[in-house]
Amino acid sequence: MNTTEAIRVALGALWANKLRSVLTLLGVVIGVAAVIAVVTFVNGINGYVATKIFNLGADVFIISRQSASDMTNPDKFLESAKRKKIEMDDYRAVAARCSECEAVGAAVSINGHVRHEQQEATDVNIRGYTPSMLRITDFDLEGGRFITETDMMSAAPVAVIGTDVEDNLLPGGDPIGKELRIDGYLYTVVGVGKRQGKTMGQSQDNYAIIPLSAYLRQYGERQSIGISAKAHGTGEPLEHAVDQARIILRARRHDRPGQPDSFSEETNESLMGIWSSLSGTFFVAMIGIASISLVIGGVVIMNMQLVSVTERTREIGVREALGARRTDVLRQFLIESSTIALVGGVLGVTIGISFAKGITLAIGMPSQIELWSVIAGLLLATGVGIFFGVYPARRAAMLDPIAALRFEL
Repeated sequence: MNTTEAIRVALGALWANKLRSVLTLLGVVIGVAAVIAVVTFVNGINGYVATKIFNLGADVFIISRQSASDMTNPDKFLESAKRKKIEMDDYRAVAARCSECEAVGAAVSINGHVRHEQQEATDVNIRGYTPSMLRITDFDLEGGRFITETDMMSAAPVAVIGTDVEDNLLPGGDPIGKELRIDGYLYTVVGVGKRQGKTMGQSQDNYAIIPLSAYLRQYGERQSIGISAKAHGTGEPLEHAVDQARIILRARRHDRPGQPDSFSEETNESLMGIWSSLSGTFFVAMIGIASISLVIGGVVIMNMQLVSVTERTREIGVREALGARRTDVLRQFLIESSTIALVGGVLGVTIGISFAKGITLAIGMPSQIELWSVIAGLLLATGVGIFFGVYPARRAAMLDPIAALRFEL
């Protein structure tokens, strides 16, 4: 029996037992679909985090009281929570003395309520920005203008709003020049940010930006601000800018020599390192869960193939009596098990990608398909079929032709 004939016979046997074949490949389908969906989500979220959530260029760094990595370590979190807050004087010192910095800005935020006449939006992200944050974050405007130095100096009651606030409170007209109440204080809309959309079900356009001076006047100075700075370039220029800003702040905050900083400085690279560590742990955990499904699918394939061998014992005996070699029988059953697994892999890849893209359309969770993950899914499924099909195939090949011909169910 040549390979082509073995494939034809194997496919014919699978087609003759459609229900059994479908039930057999379910475990493989679920396992491969889970692997593909996880890889697609992790790749998509990694890309989104790098470009949207951290929103830092390669030449930008931020200084804050607490690091993002502190959130994953209770001891570090408690220690950093005791640090002195970063104040406006700290920002002014860095802005005035950091010659390695191209631009220095400051920001702070809180969730609040925004009202226009009888309409109200809740959980709006109220951000206090300095004008320089426009250059540092590459903020895009859809209309109007951003906060100016004059607004900052006079603590002007002006605001740049996101498109969600515009759609909910100021629909059907030009929002520029209209008035809003932000947590009870009256502000005039001077600009509208470019629409960014949703991610993981969370809108990125539900915000109102006001001058940092107006923010501090309204909400007080109890919050620690964050300092953002843009270096003259990446690599060494960025390192020099970070070092200079550290020296300025350590001197201002009286950090003793040999003692750690009483603040945290982070770049896009360090933030992505933290995220990659977290997403890597999630990825490994999900792949482990998906692997259990694949193992279960492989066990089901082995059991079904053992049943098939028992049912087709007389057929195997006839084939061997007509000249089929043990290698022919072995190859036939291996082709059957690997075909089931490969079909399950194809269906799993299709379902995994469709599920990921469906979630993206439904709630905006970013996803990105990688060719290597598709190929790996198909190879993994085929490997499972071959591995778990070896024992049933070998058992079929070792049957004695005479005993097989006399076998009755």
